[in-house]
Amino acid sequence: MDDSLYFTDQHLQVRDMVRDLARQVIRPTARRYDLESQFPWDNVKQMADLGLLGIPWPEQLGGAGMDYLSYIIVIHELAKVDASHAITVSAHTTLGTSPIVDFGTEEQKRRFVPLLATGKVLGGFGLTEPGAGSDAGGTKTVAVDRGDHYVLNGSKIFITHAGVGEIIVATARTDPAAKKTRGITSFIVTKDTCDLAEATRVGTGHDPTLPKCPGVLTGKKEDKLGWRASDTRELVFQDAIVPRENVLGQFNGGFRHMLHTLDGGRIGLAALALGIAEGALEECLAFTSTRKQFGKAVASFQGVHFALADMATEIEAAKHLVYHAAWLKQTGRPFKPEAAMAKLYASELCMRATIKAVQLHGGYGYTTEYPVERMMRDAKICEIGEGTSEIQRIVIARQLLGDLID
Repeated sequence: MDDSLYFTDQHLQVRDMVRDLARQVIRPTARRYDLESQFPWDNVKQMADLGLLGIPWPEQLGGAGMDYLSYIIVIHELAKVDASHAITVSAHTTLGTSPIVDFGTEEQKRRFVPLLATGKVLGGFGLTEPGAGSDAGGTKTVAVDRGDHYVLNGSKIFITHAGVGEIIVATARTDPAAKKTRGITSFIVTKDTCDLAEATRVGTGHDPTLPKCPGVLTGKKEDKLGWRASDTRELVFQDAIVPRENVLGQFNGGFRHMLHTLDGGRIGLAALALGIAEGALEECLAFTSTRKQFGKAVASFQGVHFALADMATEIEAAKHLVYHAAWLKQTGRPFKPEAAMAKLYASELCMRATIKAVQLHGGYGYTTEYPVERMMRDAKICEIGEGTSEIQRIVIARQLLGDLID
């Protein structure tokens, strides 16, 4: 892709900075964090110090004051080396912070966004429930009005940063009589990090002055196939007390907020999937150029040529889909179908690309000595998270057919 199509010199400077961090700091530690399923606190601290946790937010709110394309570049470059680090930034920024920026009151923005944008605390998004995954309107968590506060009961599952995070935007049903996509409200829920010792040690992830909501509990940590260095847990509300001033956006408008947030999140996840695919290709180029079979480099065989050419071609196509969708969002244009297309194509591409990468590495690709096996494991969730491939196809088809379908 011609860099001048979307990128300014500042974008390229951001790319170079993140690329250096990814190669020098994250790459040497990624395998260990993955094997131990350990949250990378030291690396998160470095990302926070570089401003990567607040890239698209205004400087007056503690952010880096850059644009949305810069943020997508960050996700793309991190994912080339390790998807867990990329999703940590993506979930924190798009899911944890953007709903407050987009729908919060001025007071809520001043109170919460600087903590998130500077990396003082980590953020998350509590949406998925045991019975409400793709059917997000099936939310069962209930919020009852008690005057100056709401009492929340229910649970959320598969929530990124449910443990390590301290500010979570969560949805709950506030009107049981309403149709299921209505009567849902968003709340800003606060809690202590589950890893207080590590957060205190590195100086990122905990703010003792932030008032916490009683009754918000961290559930079990998921033992996942991929994204193993990312924190994924259950979030439980047991008579959780959330102040009325923490209602986010329009009352009973939470479902609309959620759809808006997920539309943007799909671009970020598409960039992450693109990064995994491109990282896998880079690993294949390095391996097949040096590995010898039958007396010559593996890369010299025509069958390998075809596999590498296919990967490169599809990656180039995905770049245009991802950055076009990001450009549409940045310039205020409608981007819903383009985001779904980018997420669908890039996520399925990264699965194909990483499977090919393991194959091209032969037996070595099936060991943890080479990163392609981790990339293959990390790729699968890209077809599931923030709307499955099936949901993306529904979104795209509805945009095409309009009023012809319900």
